[in-house]
Amino acid sequence: MTEVVDRSARKGFRPAPTPAPAGTPGPLPVVDVAALGARLLGRWSAVRLQARELAARPELHKIEGLTHTEHRTRVFGQLKYLVNNGAVHRAFPRDLGGADDHGGNIAGFEELVVADPSLQIKAGVQWGLFGSAVMHLGTGRHHAKWLPGIMSLEIPGCFAMTETGHGSDVASIATTATYDPATEEFDLHTPFRAAWKDYIGNAANDGLAAVVFAQLVTHGVNHGVHAFYVDLRDPGTKEFLPGIGGEDDGIKGGLNGIDNGRLHFTHVRVPRTNLLNRYGDVDADGTYSSPIASPGRRFFTMLGTLVQGRVSLDGAAVAASKVALKAAIHYAAERRQFNASSHTDEEVLLDYQRHQRRLFTRLATTYAASFAHEQLLQKFDDVFSGATATDADRQDLETLAAALKPLSTWHALDTLQECREACGGAGFLIENRFASLRADLDVYATFEGDNTVLLQLVAKRLLADYAKEFRNVDFGVLARYVVGQAAGAAVHRTGLRQVAQFMADTGSVQKAAIALRDEESQRALLTDRVQTMVAEAGAALKGSNRLPQDKGAALFNRHQNELIDAAQAHAELLQWEAFTDALQQVADPGTKLVLTWLRDLFGLSLIEKNLSWYLMNGRLSMQRARTVGGYINRLLEKIRPHALDLVDAFGYGDEHVRAAIATGAEKARQDEARAHRRSERASGQSPVDEKALLASAAAAQKH
Repeated sequence: MTEVVDRSARKGFRPAPTPAPAGTPGPLPVVDVAALGARLLGRWSAVRLQARELAARPELHKIEGLTHTEHRTRVFGQLKYLVNNGAVHRAFPRDLGGADDHGGNIAGFEELVVADPSLQIKAGVQWGLFGSAVMHLGTGRHHAKWLPGIMSLEIPGCFAMTETGHGSDVASIATTATYDPATEEFDLHTPFRAAWKDYIGNAANDGLAAVVFAQLVTHGVNHGVHAFYVDLRDPGTKEFLPGIGGEDDGIKGGLNGIDNGRLHFTHVRVPRTNLLNRYGDVDADGTYSSPIASPGRRFFTMLGTLVQGRVSLDGAAVAASKVALKAAIHYAAERRQFNASSHTDEEVLLDYQRHQRRLFTRLATTYAASFAHEQLLQKFDDVFSGATATDADRQDLETLAAALKPLSTWHALDTLQECREACGGAGFLIENRFASLRADLDVYATFEGDNTVLLQLVAKRLLADYAKEFRNVDFGVLARYVVGQAAGAAVHRTGLRQVAQFMADTGSVQKAAIALRDEESQRALLTDRVQTMVAEAGAALKGSNRLPQDKGAALFNRHQNELIDAAQAHAELLQWEAFTDALQQVADPGTKLVLTWLRDLFGLSLIEKNLSWYLMNGRLSMQRARTVGGYINRLLEKIRPHALDLVDAFGYGDEHVRAAIATGAEKARQDEARAHRRSERASGQSPVDEKALLASAAAAQKH
């Protein structure tokens, strides 16, 4: 096996190139780490670098072992540090001191996760949720009155949407705001315990105000969920104002630097002008008006303006995965265990195939998620800057965010756990951050939209697009499609396609592998799975909208699992396409070749994960299916010499990773141990191994 020594930023040190794996023709390709790093930084590279410089400062780092009260105090102080260093104003209007830079704002904000996830999320509550709600749901008078104080942290605030009884189902929240024309005020009320606002950041201690979401009722008509600016506490005493109450959520499984709490309102009077009225307003006499006639469309438009929470969580999860992989792969390139191929030297962990499988497949997914996030961020900036802000663009942004956020947050949790295990007992030490980061990121899978619910949203969009495709076609077109589908099913299910694949491969494992590593073959397999799953669900649900509500819901529920699987397959395809698009932008041949191997590893890992589907549905012959695992193993060997370059290209230094096992200390220990053993052997004073004595005695007896 080949040793690869630590090539992290050991100032000025670069070891000799690693020999190519056995059987690799020609010289080993070289990765241009600097160019690849620049590619990964993306369009907002300058902002990311500024944010990373800030995140590298000890003032912003999480201190392990603090009580939750101490941690909260520290994080609130760090918010002031961000304000003083100009890190929070990018998305706000220029006339108020901002930069109107929506994509750059998210790019910088998500980098805070490497300093302390509690800081990232608390900053997100203050400026990404509370401040953004005022900016995007309010109008000029609201901006002038409250945004300066929000930007400066003079007004710490809450985003009070979620209720104990309703999380992802925002349309059904029970808090009401009933208009009283006599006083020109709304009566804000939580009618029962399940209507309390819950898990609200800044609610337990720090929030002086909140954007509260409630059902707007005027003249006896419920116009649906709207947002209201509500003062919560007296700025001097920090006590709740009359009619407002709450309690602390207490210690959580992670993110204990945030003071999450519960809020409730007992007939609190809110001025009419505190309604954030961009999408719905109430005149003094109680007349409701809105620029959007459809209540459903109005609701989704209001929620769509707050999509940046999902976008930022997607990016933060990718960043956390990068940090974990950099630490784990550097450690695996230094840590030695078992002398499998030598009587004297133990192997580095990264030379074991299973270890490569554990880490490189997740490395490939992280690259795919990173490139997909950059596309999501570009789409977000296009919409919020007004470059492409049609209803269709907004819907595409919401669907893309709903597709990618579940995959990246689940992937981060999986990666952190696998990296922890791959580093053994050392990985469990808090000083190496895997356990701490995993605890803090655990809730990312359920806030800003539960991942499973988000994928159901994506599935409904896929079904709608599928239905739209055939809504206006004539009978002849539809008949040809049905015949084509039937013919395709016949080919797949009778095994004709499998026979054709076997004949094309002529029984050759090598040809079968070549067919799978082909870009178009991977695209066809991944796309076909999505299309087939959506088409089957669409056919099963055809006419459900004409059924009575209970029967339609029951029919949908019977196919919910398949729909969510289809949405996940769609999101994985988006990541694969983003990786493939990024490859086209890479000019350096060596870097492009290594990234192509990594993209292939990602694509084939998806196919391997769903191999039973491809076999059961006749998309792969048994011959080709057998080659998937073998070719993945070949890719692992090819990627192995470049693993350190690939994680170094993430651009995170020791001050970001902050894991003791990734500092080179392990290499120093291993080198010391090897030198000691060599010295013992050279001196002739080393003890003789009992096994060697027994083997020698046995050999002597034979003679």
